[in-house]
Amino acid sequence: MTTTLTDYKYIAIDHRGVPIIAGFTLKVIDLVMAQIAYGWTPAEIHINHRDLSMSQIHSALAYYWEHREELDQAIQADLEFAQKMREKAGDSPFVTRLKAQAIK
Repeated sequence: MTTTLTDYKYIAIDHRGVPIIAGFTLKVIDLVMAQIAYGWTPAEIHINHRDLSMSQIHSALAYYWEHREELDQAIQADLEFAQKMREKAGDSPFVTRLKAQAIK
């Protein structure tokens, strides 16, 4: 996989143009989405991503804040895609059975 380095020591751009943590496949937006979803501090992100250094985490967060508009659009696109896939998939057989039992 080809990556391009950025001005951020620990951030690279992958072959799809997606900012990732250099040496990993973890996307910057995935780290940011975890921070938003769980309200994690950088230290809590580190607890949950032990393979990342605090420097890598802070670099990813700094990259996000410097490119917030662009990355927020990518986050929104990912959320919309996930919602479409949930709607397309419909209920699982298990959920269908539960709903049928609740009606009785």
